[in-house]
Amino acid sequence: MNSSAFSIAMPDVRSTPVVFASPHSGRNYPWSFIRNSSLDEITIRTSEDAFVDRLFDCAPSLGAPLLAANVPRAFVDVNRSADELDPALIAGVKQRGHNPRISSGLGVIPRVVAGGQVIRAGKISRYEAMARLDDCYYPYHAALKTLLDEAHAQFGRAILFDCHSMPHEAIVASSHPTDQRPDIVLGDRFGSACDSSIVEAVERIFAHAGLKTARNLPFAGAYVTQHYGRPSRQQHVLQIEIDRAVYLNELKIQPNANFAAFRSVIQTVVSKLVDIGKSKRKLAAE
Repeated sequence: MNSSAFSIAMPDVRSTPVVFASPHSGRNYPWSFIRNSSLDEITIRTSEDAFVDRLFDCAPSLGAPLLAANVPRAFVDVNRSADELDPALIAGVKQRGHNPRISSGLGVIPRVVAGGQVIRAGKISRYEAMARLDDCYYPYHAALKTLLDEAHAQFGRAILFDCHSMPHEAIVASSHPTDQRPDIVLGDRFGSACDSSIVEAVERIFAHAGLKTARNLPFAGAYVTQHYGRPSRQQHVLQIEIDRAVYLNELKIQPNANFAAFRSVIQTVVSKLVDIGKSKRKLAAE
């Protein structure tokens, strides 16, 4: 299933309650958006979790759907609440209390890309902002909710792996000791979004693949993790953040020489992740 906002790659047969999503790998930039931007073609892409969808694209062959945003994060950020509107960018929007994401320019309609670089001069109309939400944001979340509801109806629970990548400098700037810097950061909103047994199983899978993991530092999960993670209702969400330096040339936003090898590692990981949801008894025995 495809739309201008997202693509869904479905398995021939769904064999697991696991769903994969890549909300920030979209790279279809509207021409009008590019034309009105003050940034060059590389800088405007620095907010992308570039090529994360390609890292996880084996999921459908293993029985799990993959939902990927087509629109870029710089245009609309589907990992924010729809009401996180930035009065410094959108005409007619009033400030309501202090929201650090909005204040830094990273609301649902971003004002800046990575490094705080301003996307465009001036403001956009409230009409344009609402059109972006109607065309991109709400359809993405409707698709995500449907996939989770279907998993829950078929298997009695749903497990969402929300897949991202993080700038290497974010890891360097974190408090992790140099020799313990993680390749992968798992965000479960400090235990509130995903059952601990699932998180522990995921940690073992990544460790077996030779990758270091950490929990919730520097990223614990944003709107999707917080909004959809309901372990008491058997709906679990775990955010997976990958150090971009492992697979990406961050300056050129191109796959680096390690991309193919790392993608193969991730495909092995995915083959294990889909098994987590297939049997509660199997999970307990792992």
